[in-house]
Amino acid sequence: MPGPRRRGRRSCALIALAAPSASAWTGCWPARGRVEPRVASDARMVLAMRPSAPAALGSSGADVAEGEKVGVLLLNLGGPDTLDQVEPFLYNLFSDPEIITLPGAVRWLNGPLAWIIAKTRAPMSREGYKQVLDGGSPQLRTTLAQGAAIEAALSTRGVSAKSYIGMRYWHPYTDEALAAIKADGVQRLVVLPLYPQFSISTSGSSLRLLEHEYYQDQQLRLLKNVVIPAWYNRQGYVHSMARLIASRIDMLPEGERAGAHVFFSAHGLPQKYVQELGDPYQQQIEATVSFVMARLRVLGYSNPDTLAYQSKVGPVPWLQPYTDEKIKELAGGGVSSLVVVPISFVSEHIETLEEIDIEYRELAEEAGITHWERVPALGVEEDFIEDLASAVVEALPRMEQRPLQEIDEGRPVSLRVVNDLVSLRSKEEIGAEYGPVRVRNYRRGGFTPKA
Repeated sequence: MPGPRRRGRRSCALIALAAPSASAWTGCWPARGRVEPRVASDARMVLAMRPSAPAALGSSGADVAEGEKVGVLLLNLGGPDTLDQVEPFLYNLFSDPEIITLPGAVRWLNGPLAWIIAKTRAPMSREGYKQVLDGGSPQLRTTLAQGAAIEAALSTRGVSAKSYIGMRYWHPYTDEALAAIKADGVQRLVVLPLYPQFSISTSGSSLRLLEHEYYQDQQLRLLKNVVIPAWYNRQGYVHSMARLIASRIDMLPEGERAGAHVFFSAHGLPQKYVQELGDPYQQQIEATVSFVMARLRVLGYSNPDTLAYQSKVGPVPWLQPYTDEKIKELAGGGVSSLVVVPISFVSEHIETLEEIDIEYRELAEEAGITHWERVPALGVEEDFIEDLASAVVEALPRMEQRPLQEIDEGRPVSLRVVNDLVSLRSKEEIGAEYGPVRVRNYRRGGFTPKA
């Protein structure tokens, strides 16, 4: 067995200290320097599992005109492909103001600070990538395979679509994906973040960047689009997770199966996101665990379970319990077998292959755990992919819902809805004026160049 590792080493945290200003692509763009906390309401949360529609039932491409080009944009974090790319990847990660937010007067330090952090963390991160990832992250390969599988599943539903990949911190970047979408002449775009649960620091950050890129481009602005912000409660996702867990329980020695502890490890998040900003991530994670365990009961498994959060970095409190502490607690309480489930991950990367498979496993063995099984990330599990394809098909008709209908019905709408309906571009073309100000350049956020 390899020697003990320095505990607490995290090769590449997904979240770190993300800015509270990250928001979903819903038209609510906070003003610079001012953030209004958004509180998640139970009434808005759909904490019930959604059934999957069979490919042959009600999931046809009837809502897509013949020859109409459909694109599916898959959003993910991204990762370095080679060891040489580790340091620039880390720089991209930590130079993002959504990751490290500095006051306005010292915001110029974002770049230098990111350079220092990248230089400091790169040697440890390279070690992790070299040891378990054959020099690079497998996330892009997996995402490409997921995209191809979704295309095939959509084809069986009568929808001819092409998938595109927009990574947040490495190639292919979001702007590269949008350039390809424009070049291909896509007419309908479904945006699908590959994060089952929504968080302002993951899906929200990616969608905020996408909105920024999207609405700066007049051609893209005219493209019909819809976003699937979360899918933690979809039946295909839940059933796939439960089936993989059951298969790992069955791999344990017969005498260990009934008492094996199902240990869900989700990526952590600073507590302030949930407590101050109303981030729904924790609530959706807990709902996911409930759905999966309910499905396991249906399959005949009555194992105990625990949810904990991994990858904490920095001094601020994160969601608890922490994975490393909970493993030691369970071992001290007599648990001998763990079936570890990376619940918030759909592709393998350094948090699963290095942090869980090596660091946490060594910790568990030192604490007295004698049997360890780790459930793989979903990858291209058939039910999972089929259900994502169903979600895309279900989303397509929503592009036809006109904002005018909401205005006719007197419902409150965002400024973005009004601006999209007004279509400032057409007024610019005919030389229209707003009061004393002639519009020279399109600005998506208001009615004058200064707004």
